[in-house]
Amino acid sequence: MWIAPELAETVAAIVDEGSFEQAAQRLRISPSAVSQRLRALESQLGRVLLVRSRPVRATEAGATVLRLARQYEVVGHEASVSLGLERGDAMHVPIAVNADSLATWLLPALEAVTRAHEVTFELLREDEDRTADLLESGSALAAITSEGRPIGGCSVTALGATEYVAVATPAYIARWLPHGVGASSLVAAPLIDFDRSDDIQSDWLRAHGVDPVVPPRHYVPASEDYAAAIRLGMGWGMLPPVQASPSIELGTLRPLGAPDLTEPLFWQQWTIDSPVLSAIRESVAAHARAALVQRGEPGLSRSGSGR
Repeated sequence: MWIAPELAETVAAIVDEGSFEQAAQRLRISPSAVSQRLRALESQLGRVLLVRSRPVRATEAGATVLRLARQYEVVGHEASVSLGLERGDAMHVPIAVNADSLATWLLPALEAVTRAHEVTFELLREDEDRTADLLESGSALAAITSEGRPIGGCSVTALGATEYVAVATPAYIARWLPHGVGASSLVAAPLIDFDRSDDIQSDWLRAHGVDPVVPPRHYVPASEDYAAAIRLGMGWGMLPPVQASPSIELGTLRPLGAPDLTEPLFWQQWTIDSPVLSAIRESVAAHARAALVQRGEPGLSRSGSGR
């Protein structure tokens, strides 16, 4: 059974835009035409493809069609480039990324690709333990993930590991840790988590013999804002060295001591023969090698949820 590209494209537009109306604007057709295309494909396949929620989301069958739509777009773009045909749009590449990579090293890697290729990016920010779900569902063509096992139809490239160091302001240390870092003081000292799935600070507390449920905590779910909250003295937290080092050198932050923790990261992307996707992978891997901890370098590896 053959699925027409314009029908698959319609499913992708509805999911991406979140509604039939917005999809109609993107496709430059009427909302009723969008509905007709969807009904035609659902009738052809005998499957419900979308859940009519707000925003609209794909069913399991819809996710398969969504992946097909992404593949159509990539293959169509590359064929047009090879044939020297004029295209009105750049190739659009949705990528699932974790917050700390986005805030530290990823953007320069993507910017380098835009110099040589007509490409636009849509960055879908998610915890690195959940970015693989976006790749598997078809929402993303590639992902930075903590999952080293290949997702079906994807290739994997090891990037290295994000390192995290525990830091706090001198004023915070004077107030909450005046006698040094120990279990008796850490149980009362406020800490900052990125969100409720972030357990990097919890791993560090366990290494000091502290039940991570006990200390008070703030939640600040944005990488730069998270670092700012630590610099303001709201609590202690763990930062990548690129965010922590300038403040440590100025004396406005101080390390709390070992252990430093590392979060292994991988690049997964669909196995589609595409010069653009290959260029993205090569640039991401090169920038990651320069920014991340590589195998054999110091740091205690962890396998829990990060950010």
